[in-house]
Amino acid sequence: MSGLILVYTGNGKGKTTASLGLSMRALGHGQNVGFLQFMKGSKNYGEVKLAAMLPNFTLVQSGQESFVSYENPDPIDIRMAQEGLELARKWFEEDKFNLIVLDEILVAVAFKLISIAQVLDLVKQKPDHLNLVMTGRYAAPELIEIADTVTEMTEHRHAYQRGVQSKEGMEF
Repeated sequence: MSGLILVYTGNGKGKTTASLGLSMRALGHGQNVGFLQFMKGSKNYGEVKLAAMLPNFTLVQSGQESFVSYENPDPIDIRMAQEGLELARKWFEEDKFNLIVLDEILVAVAFKLISIAQVLDLVKQKPDHLNLVMTGRYAAPELIEIADTVTEMTEHRHAYQRGVQSKEGMEF
């Protein structure tokens, strides 16, 4: 059975959350999940804390704790994104996962930490059975075109607009 390519994009909340929910569903069926977070390095995310407790779930962060500058990304941000891309390629070659999530890879492309050509080349190397999810704002049209399923999260309202701070277990 051929694996699918899914894109979760848009300005609304829920892209990483949706991919985590899909990961839990796959784990529930005894599948192996690789979850690679680009541009994220905080150990305070709930999914990072949970990862060590879940068999068959591998979570790796490939980013700093600080935000990346769109106008002037730090060379370390570029290096870490490139290392994340190489890890994804290695995971494809090892072929031990049923599902791989490349969380925030779409933002890494938009911020020019990795190129769209690199991501398209990576996707061509995807094992046939592998389900692949790519998340983040600013999905490139080329990735939307090759995806089997594209979901756009649209923000109608967010609690932060009313002064509510990020909530543990909700935003991180």
